[in-house]
Amino acid sequence: MLANTTVADQQSRLPIAAAHIAILMGTKNGARFLVDQLKSIADQTHVNWSLFVSDDGSTDETKEIIARFARGLPQTVTVRHGPENDVSANFLSLAADPSIDADYFAFSDQDDVWSPDKLARAVNCLMTVPHDVPGLYCGRTELMTADGKSYGLSPLFTRAPAFQNALVQSLGGGNTMVFNRAAKKLLEDVGRIEVVLHDWWLYQLVSAAGGAVRYDPQPAVKYRQHQHSLIGSNLGWRARFVRIRMIFSGRLRDWNATNIAALERVPNHLIKPQNRRALTLFAKATNATLLQRLMYYKQSGVYRQTMLDNIGLFIAVIIKRL
Repeated sequence: MLANTTVADQQSRLPIAAAHIAILMGTKNGARFLVDQLKSIADQTHVNWSLFVSDDGSTDETKEIIARFARGLPQTVTVRHGPENDVSANFLSLAADPSIDADYFAFSDQDDVWSPDKLARAVNCLMTVPHDVPGLYCGRTELMTADGKSYGLSPLFTRAPAFQNALVQSLGGGNTMVFNRAAKKLLEDVGRIEVVLHDWWLYQLVSAAGGAVRYDPQPAVKYRQHQHSLIGSNLGWRARFVRIRMIFSGRLRDWNATNIAALERVPNHLIKPQNRRALTLFAKATNATLLQRLMYYKQSGVYRQTMLDNIGLFIAVIIKRL
């Protein structure tokens, strides 16, 4: 459990309106939908923000749209050239940069739409976390088609956030994530490591360090689904079929191997001993005899958020695809 908030913590907090938020946006050829997302940022009820854009080599009008958006704004907008590696490397080039400083930090995709109270709600939640404890806010999303029509919500997760969950599942999309300075310091200290997804990695790091993860069941982001979406909505039988196929194809195993290798590079003092032990047991469960895999899997305590996903996880252990 988290330590109780002290009087000193309460006194050290800024008023919500004074909290400065650095919005970290990754872009690449996002001109088709970018205007909608930028407008939703400009319409935020929390106005104390600055925007940092890392553009990964756009060849459309993305940079021109951002330049027009920046003109006349009271907030600052900074655009720089991204690493041109992958989307996660692009976001982490911002999040792990110590020269970008603020009270809180928010990942932003280029093609979603934020609710007006998105930032205010996240900051209000994170202000309950002591300033020296890594804090991460994330949540559900409202799903919409390419032309902006809503068609449902992402799954509601009800099990408690924890490192044992983070090892095998990303709780919230990066487009919902807001995090405090202590969480950003973790990313800076670890540096730019090859990971599967930047949002999954942040959940793993914060939970591994014993930080506070706050999951919001009320969506504050409209998540646009279109042919270029990196990750699908995780909703419905089609999504379940895709996850089953990932298990049998070995893709899940490859992802786990990448995450384990990254976490094993994290300095010991940044991971709680019980979480380091869970990581060790989970790593053993991916490569041992059947009985040993089952034993290590149980001892590690890893879990996903739904019963069906946990059944899939157990099957992955049986067939050595974890």
